[in-house]
Amino acid sequence: MSDPVLGLSGIDKTYNKGRPGEVQVLAGVDLALEKGEMVALVAPSGAGKSTLLHIAGLLDVADAGRVEIGGADMSGLGDRRRTRVRRAEVGFIYQFHHLLPEFTALENVALPQRANGVARLAAEDRAMHLLEQVGVGPRAGHRPSALSGGEQQRVAFCRALANSPRVLLADEPTGNLDPETADQVFETLTGLVRDTGLSALIATHNLGLAARMDRTLKLDQGRVVAG
Repeated sequence: MSDPVLGLSGIDKTYNKGRPGEVQVLAGVDLALEKGEMVALVAPSGAGKSTLLHIAGLLDVADAGRVEIGGADMSGLGDRRRTRVRRAEVGFIYQFHHLLPEFTALENVALPQRANGVARLAAEDRAMHLLEQVGVGPRAGHRPSALSGGEQQRVAFCRALANSPRVLLADEPTGNLDPETADQVFETLTGLVRDTGLSALIATHNLGLAARMDRTLKLDQGRVVAG
């Protein structure tokens, strides 16, 4: 059997370690994400979902444990190497779109590619292809302020997929949308994941959305358990 696309083993994380107010957020987390799998991570606010995603996506460092992407150990990498791996292998989606307001939708999706060394025209061609896939192609020349909430989040999806990552990590990606728009946007996200064959770990408190994924994991007292 091939290695998981994303593997976490024995992940610990404590804030204010050794000081008053010490809080252990993650306690020996083990998690494996297989190729093409769409997995929900369910937990209440403050339980450590965002911390877990940040460690999995190399934005934060665990106190102990091992992170593997594509079977390669990421745990001992320096900051520059972590940044390069993150750009190439991991896509992030947040509850709030975090698009750059001074750039158009097209430019927001092209920028991660440009940072990864892709020529401008090639980056813009791929950006337009992704935007057309999610139905925002006609709005490619608009800045975020001229887009609806659902359109902004679709652009954020495209930005996350711009560099063809192996792993997609999403933190409450529909949490800032009304229920109808959230459902439509989730369908768009599901289509993108299935079409590209990447692996997605999606943190959500929406049990209805979680039930539509391949499986559900719960974060309970710092550990990941089957949902």
